[in-house]
Amino acid sequence: MLVLLAGIFVVHIATVIMLFVSTIANVWVVSDDTKTSVGLWKNCTGGNCDGALSYADEDALKAVQAFMILSIIFSVISLVVFVFQLFTMEKGNRFFLSGATMLVCWLCIMVGVSIYTHHYASGYGNLYMKSHHGYSFILTWICFCFSFIIGILYLVLRKK
Repeated sequence: MLVLLAGIFVVHIATVIMLFVSTIANVWVVSDDTKTSVGLWKNCTGGNCDGALSYADEDALKAVQAFMILSIIFSVISLVVFVFQLFTMEKGNRFFLSGATMLVCWLCIMVGVSIYTHHYASGYGNLYMKSHHGYSFILTWICFCFSFIIGILYLVLRKK
């Protein structure tokens, strides 16, 4: 049981770190033709990330930014609640609050990445018709899977 809890804790920390990296890094869509990448915050050309996004004022992008920040917040809250419950909860109880908070994080990731995929990842919103998904976009989908698995495991596990 201790090994399982330690493993979940490590995966949870890895998920928080990957959420930070994927939200901060500007590599959501990468151009195939030029050395250019687009993120949630900036447009990077040749390693210089000074360019503003041409669609920075769109509500869809602001919604993606908000949901990704919310997912980080809920993931960190879930981690803190899990540690708190681990040391204060009576034996035999389940980690309901940690699981519910992590599933809210999962929901925020799902909404944010779905909006981004619909509006920008297909080449419509960005200026690069020949492009592919960057590592930030892929990391976010990995965090989506991890947060769902962690949330369900928190709901199922009992403290022994």
